[in-house]
Amino acid sequence: MLNEANNIESPCKLICELDITNGHCKGCGRSREEIARWTRYTDAERRLIMDCLDVRMKYLMTKS
Repeated sequence: MLNEANNIESPCKLICELDITNGHCKGCGRSREEIARWTRYTDAERRLIMDCLDVRMKYLMTKS
C-alpha cells in the first residue's frame, strides 16, 4: 500500500532562495516550514499548499 503523502510531487524547481521579507522560496513559493515538512504532509495538506503557490509566486515576481 502506498503512503498517501507520496501521491503529490514536490513543486521544487531547484531554485532554493528564500525571500527575506516573507520567508517564501523564490523558486517554488513554499515557506521554510512547508519545505521542511513536505514529506510528512498528507495529500490533502500538500494540495492546500499547492493551491496557494500560484498566488505566492505572482507576489514574489512583482517584488523582483
